[in-house]
Amino acid sequence: MTYTYRAATLDDAEILRDLLHASYAENLQYGVHFDATTVTLQQVQSHLSYNLCYFLEDDGAVLSTVSLRMPWGPNPGPCPVPHIGWFASLPNSGKQGIGSALLQWLETTILEEQLKVPYVTLGTADSHPWLGSMYEKKGYVKFGQKDLGKGHLTNYYKKNILEA
Repeated sequence: MTYTYRAATLDDAEILRDLLHASYAENLQYGVHFDATTVTLQQVQSHLSYNLCYFLEDDGAVLSTVSLRMPWGPNPGPCPVPHIGWFASLPNSGKQGIGSALLQWLETTILEEQLKVPYVTLGTADSHPWLGSMYEKKGYVKFGQKDLGKGHLTNYYKKNILEA
């Protein structure tokens, strides 16, 4: 497969909403309710207006997405650097490395080469059975935890992008 990567636009709001709903639905079986599970079209449009969002496509079909929430935006992460959010792949594409390919592209092309950030953060539910260990295998290190009132504690992870 030859993947292509592109920035999502407001015209992609319905595609993004549908991908998030399909991908995040699985988390309900673990008792984890991420906001993306039931995000509305209006919320997606707002998200696309204030954040960077990218797609991985194969032959024009969107297979995976990831967003960067900026520290100056309306929903910043815990540190003054970009924060990864809404990272999702179509459920039927699992175990093919699609999400890993998109994350690697984001870290290298966007965060390192374009934005030149020292590190990036992300957060995930402490009660999720495998997301934390998945991020740790990709080089992310847990650095904090917070109760955001979502029914679970959020574990924060960071990964160095540019070496000082």
